[in-house]
Amino acid sequence: MNLKQVSYRLAKFVFTSGAGTVVDTVVLWLLSHFVFESYSGDYLLAPFISFECAVFTNFCCFFFFVWKDRIADRHSVRLFFRKYGLYNASATMVFLLKMGILLLIELFTGWNVVICNLAALCLSGLVNFSMGEWVIFRKNRQ
Repeated sequence: MNLKQVSYRLAKFVFTSGAGTVVDTVVLWLLSHFVFESYSGDYLLAPFISFECAVFTNFCCFFFFVWKDRIADRHSVRLFFRKYGLYNASATMVFLLKMGILLLIELFTGWNVVICNLAALCLSGLVNFSMGEWVIFRKNRQ
């Protein structure tokens, strides 16, 4: 794969990742305002549910748009959920990596958490893209 193809796929990845961010934010807001009334509901359960909704949204965008040319049978339910399980595990690990990067940036710079989060998202986003490109949706060698 050449640099032009990887750059184009990265652009599609960045564009579609915004859908997951929107879903995460909206679901978190809805759950924390209308469903949960306790600290554990608002700060533990709601973020977990919203994260999983965002992961599923991003996976669907990646499966059907970003890496669609690498899916042999997009109508296979078994393949969909096998890849989703792998993506979900990867996204969870990348989330933990992002949190570590965020904390390190804050430790060394003292920047505001929002700035640290944006910087950590950029770095962890590259890891997430790499996992999709070369592991989860890797091109089959024939």
